[in-house]
Amino acid sequence: MTESTEAGRDAEAVSRFVEAFAAQLVEAGMQRMPARVFAALLSSDEGSMTSAELGEQLRISPAGVSGAVRYLAQTHMVAREREPGSRRERYRVHGDQWYEALTNREAVLKRWEGALREGVASLGADTPAGRRMAETLAFFEFVEGEVSAMMERWRAHREKTFGD
Repeated sequence: MTESTEAGRDAEAVSRFVEAFAAQLVEAGMQRMPARVFAALLSSDEGSMTSAELGEQLRISPAGVSGAVRYLAQTHMVAREREPGSRRERYRVHGDQWYEALTNREAVLKRWEGALREGVASLGADTPAGRRMAETLAFFEFVEGEVSAMMERWRAHREKTFGD
């Protein structure tokens, strides 16, 4: 029996939500299977499921779950946890998964900025390509500052709205 049935929810309605939200994530650039796994975890009351539970709910293979979870863990959108006294792992979303995912993207921005600085130096700041590269660098520096400030505001808002 799936969690949706156990909780007295309409399993079909939950499935429709999972697939619709996953489709939105795919449209935004996420791979299809990780999007489906993430939506399923997000919609579960516990916010965590085992590989078998995910496979059953989404009707996907253990390999499909494994690949999706690997991607989601690398992007800090889910965490792996061991079930106490068991060798089985549970996969969990946390309330701050979006914060973690965006914070992780900040590190990517920093790497891009470093590469762009090298590009400006290599191409010459006065060349058309160098100016284009410098503008791209300035954009990413701006975005990084805005994301940092926004994350600070989010932490304060989250605390005020949801408490600890």
